Amino acid sequence: MTINLFDDSSWMSLRPLTFTRPVADLRIGILTIAEKWAKYLKADFGFHTQDYLSVKFAPKSNADLFISGSVCPDEALLNAVDKLKAGEVLYKRDVIIAYIADQHDLESVKSLKPVEYTGNFTHIVYPEHIFGNNPTEIRKDFKLLTEGRSSTKLSSTNQLLGDDIFLEEGAKVECSVLNSAYGPIYIGKNAEVWEGSLIRGSFALCENSSVKMGAKIYSGTTIGPNSRAGGEINNSVIWGNSAKGHEGYLGNSVMGEWCNIGADTNNSNLKNNYAEVKLYDYEGKKMRNTNLQFCGLIMADHAKSGINTMFNTGSVVGIGANVFGAGFPPHHIPDFSWGGASGFDTYKLNKMFETTEKVFARKDVAFNEVEKTS
Repeated sequence: MTINLFDDSSWMSLRPLTFTRPVADLRIGILTIAEKWAKYLKADFGFHTQDYLSVKFAPKSNADLFISGSVCPDEALLNAVDKLKAGEVLYKRDVIIAYIADQHDLESVKSLKPVEYTGNFTHIVYPEHIFGNNPTEIRKDFKLLTEGRSSTKLSSTNQLLGDDIFLEEGAKVECSVLNSAYGPIYIGKNAEVWEGSLIRGSFALCENSSVKMGAKIYSGTTIGPNSRAGGEINNSVIWGNSAKGHEGYLGNSVMGEWCNIGADTNNSNLKNNYAEVKLYDYEGKKMRNTNLQFCGLIMADHAKSGINTMFNTGSVVGIGANVFGAGFPPHHIPDFSWGGASGFDTYKLNKMFETTEKVFARKDVAFNEVEKTS
């Protein structure tokens, strides 16, 4: 089977996280949304996304099943998709979930036979939905990835609470406390948890990533592949190829790819007056109420912070921004900003490319024209 996952209006409301990827390439739980669908359906996948992203995230020409990239699968939803016939569209209220047709065209979907879905599902519309739904998605992905399989043996140097722990081949955990009584703990291939770490599930550490000594990690946290994590982290998602390796707090947050958070950087996730948190909305160009009491930092790809940076509750940091200096920077830091609380200059693209090339080289990844244009 071959599927294509398409962007809907969520691509707009999920910015700046989606400026550099289709919605279905968002990581939530252990896998990206596209990887979840592919794993469930045993399918190859492509994307229907913005034109400038299509060079890197191309569609598959032989697909006839089209699925919304903002919808996370579960067993009930899969059963409904499996029953779809050619010329039918599965929807709930104003959300097009999936349809079968000769080609992708959301306008022509109106002419397809409607099939209403009556169940509930996880729908990712705003950035805060990523960390908000992460505990549930870790549980679902854990079952999807581990059912019927045996974990690699866990070292006896660890202290364990609960037995919902799975280690992939090459994973190492030593002299740490793992508590899976509140949710599963997944340690990916060749990932490593260093001595003295305290981890409470649900938690996922993806392939080739590491948790540094003495880290304190709370439920609902995902560390994506090729990343490094340390300090104190709570209910946050780091997508991959990023580093939050030192002391400091990251809570109720999303951190993109190729990001780096400097030592002793902290974010606030709760306002002093306990009021609901607002986030900057790229579409409305104004602050939007999340209706959440806990909401921390949203950091887009290639963004970085210097040591001792302090992020306000509900901060949004744009693509390639470089934040440093004393004091609290503003709640919204635009893309390609260079500076901090005392003011910003524009981080010139050629200078950012110079830095990015060095960052990629450290992980043996080529910074080519595809990466530059998407």
